[in-house]
Amino acid sequence: MAKIKMTTPIVEMDGDEMTRIIWKLIKEILILPNVDLKSEYYDLGLENREKTKDQVTFDAAYANKKYGVAVKCATITPNADRVKEYNLSKMWPSPNGTIRAILDGTVFRTPILVKGLVPYVPTWTKPITIARHAYGDIYKNSEMTAPAGAKAELIVTDKDGSETRQIIHEFKGPGIIQGIHNTDASIKNFAKSCFEFALDRKEDLWFAAKDTISKKYDHHFKDIFNELFEAEYKERFEKAGITFFYTLIDDAVARVIRSEGGMIWACKNYDGDVFSDLIATAYGSLAMMTSVLVSPEGCYEYEAAHGTVQRHYYRYLKGEKTSTNSVATIFAWSGALAKRGELDGNAELASFAKKLEKATLDVIEEGQMTKDLYLVSTLPDKRPLDTEEFLKAVAARL
Repeated sequence: MAKIKMTTPIVEMDGDEMTRIIWKLIKEILILPNVDLKSEYYDLGLENREKTKDQVTFDAAYANKKYGVAVKCATITPNADRVKEYNLSKMWPSPNGTIRAILDGTVFRTPILVKGLVPYVPTWTKPITIARHAYGDIYKNSEMTAPAGAKAELIVTDKDGSETRQIIHEFKGPGIIQGIHNTDASIKNFAKSCFEFALDRKEDLWFAAKDTISKKYDHHFKDIFNELFEAEYKERFEKAGITFFYTLIDDAVARVIRSEGGMIWACKNYDGDVFSDLIATAYGSLAMMTSVLVSPEGCYEYEAAHGTVQRHYYRYLKGEKTSTNSVATIFAWSGALAKRGELDGNAELASFAKKLEKATLDVIEEGQMTKDLYLVSTLPDKRPLDTEEFLKAVAARL
């Protein structure tokens, strides 16, 4: 059978540990037998980030800006233990954080629904997408300890040298302080990405923050969303039959629990970090969550929402069989190939990507799945497969 041709490359970002093993298997078993793959390869494994002093991460991000579509494997964000384990010269930053900052994008995370995997919230019959602002807040913070008797101030120095000062706290005993920031440009890009994504999906958009307490910071987010919506998107939303509204984040939590799902919930950076994991777990599995970073210029980077599956990797190194869920990584590849096909007008490539997703879900719904899903699936006839067996079952169904 002739392989499906590609005209424009996708950017391929390899990663770490068990997901790196899965990455190779997915290519060998599912992609390369069917697609004449064009990709520009970047090794974001921790050893290569150390070797290149993290330049490879920057190169990969700028390649994404060049070609428009990327697919990324899960990567290690090193802590002190990892610095020792990998003999690193420094604690390199999160590749995801670096890429998000360069693209100034928004992360959209959506659970993958499959028969037999019942959400912990019974009313959730449709997927809930978390839209996470991917810049600023505590991820770009400055922190200090404050000794007893210290006075902490917030100071803004204008370009002409004049200062505006505000007392944060006068410490009677020792404590800590933290400074966070964001920019109007990034918030506007976040809002624009959310509005465009909602129109593309034809789903309602919520934005939630805490402007009743944060009367400057969070309220500024609210104002920018509302101003952009009124100026550019209100009529388009009405025509599409969808709605946008702002609500307090605690009210959003109460509303989402009582909902049937099917909406996009836009969150600030930290809120999105927390709630994307909560949503994924509540739908049944952290390994069943898609993630796509969308920039305001129309660049896309697809990845799994989970980590590198360290525990399985150590078992793999011992020569033991693993049963590692590869669904989110398969969907990262299918998402990137589908978007590449869409942008290039390559219907055959886009069709292949959708068939790959359907084959993956069909295999699970037929009762063949990795052990994590086997333990929670309600299907009466099911059997657990190891990592490679599952991928081969998908290939056969495909």
